[in-house]
Amino acid sequence: MASKKFKNLDEQIEILRSKGLIIENEDEARDILFRENYFFISGYRHLFMRTAKERRFIEGTTFDELYSMFVFDRKIRNIMFKNILIIENNIKSIISYQLSKKYGFREKEYLNPKNFTQDSLKTRQVHDVLNKMRRQIKINGKQHAATLHYISNYGYIPLWVLVKVLSFGIVSELYTILKSEDQYAISEVYGLDSDTLQIYLSLLSNYRNLCAHEDILYDHRTQRTIPDTVYHYKLNIDMTDDEYNYGKNDLFALVIIMRQMLTDEEFRELIFELGYEVDVLDGKVDVIPINALLNRIGFPDNWRDIVDIE
Repeated sequence: MASKKFKNLDEQIEILRSKGLIIENEDEARDILFRENYFFISGYRHLFMRTAKERRFIEGTTFDELYSMFVFDRKIRNIMFKNILIIENNIKSIISYQLSKKYGFREKEYLNPKNFTQDSLKTRQVHDVLNKMRRQIKINGKQHAATLHYISNYGYIPLWVLVKVLSFGIVSELYTILKSEDQYAISEVYGLDSDTLQIYLSLLSNYRNLCAHEDILYDHRTQRTIPDTVYHYKLNIDMTDDEYNYGKNDLFALVIIMRQMLTDEEFRELIFELGYEVDVLDGKVDVIPINALLNRIGFPDNWRDIVDIE
């Protein structure tokens, strides 16, 4: 297999031009490629290609349009990330409250395997998750100000403090090993059933990692899909073979999750911020209609209407 060779900025510009991209200001393009990385920016080229097989840009596509899509993805990634963090904090608080109230607030109490599902098929999973939590106590217990305070002054770390150093992934796993009555008590807060919340937490953890590492967001698709909701139905989302085309394992699925897990005020602010970025992108990209771009992301044409659906 031939190896990829280093290309300087001028060579990078020529590669883009050879594929039909219009570059009006070379100095500006060179500066952007230097600061942002050719590889990352070119990751958005697929949106502007004539066909999936033909590796040439749609006639008239400019570097500014390509870069605008890159910036748009960064903006919505930041918007999604901060709202995922809100949900992460909420679910950590709710889970720690439920378990502390029922099982106690010292590690030896709330980390007792008897507090979790007794399903023999999940025995190993329970063991693994609890070990991960104990490992975080050892690794981060004396490094985080809050956990260090409790260790130094009380000799233990209550769960509502421990969750601060637990990853969203571990918390998501923790929910899967809870007893069914505890899962229900937590999912009921959001008006969801336990299985649905389990899927939501898994997907939120996936998107959190993607956002934190600044990966491409717009065309990300998760392996798991969310169940059909009233939002799919009331938005009248198109279907293919009895499956909704949008809002199942794409970015709009994340929006639907947030509709059910953020407060009304938080969600309205989310939609307002997303709408602003969509309008900015619409003013900068001419070669592709904005609805076509949004559909590629997973948004139906009437996506903003979700804010008014009860």
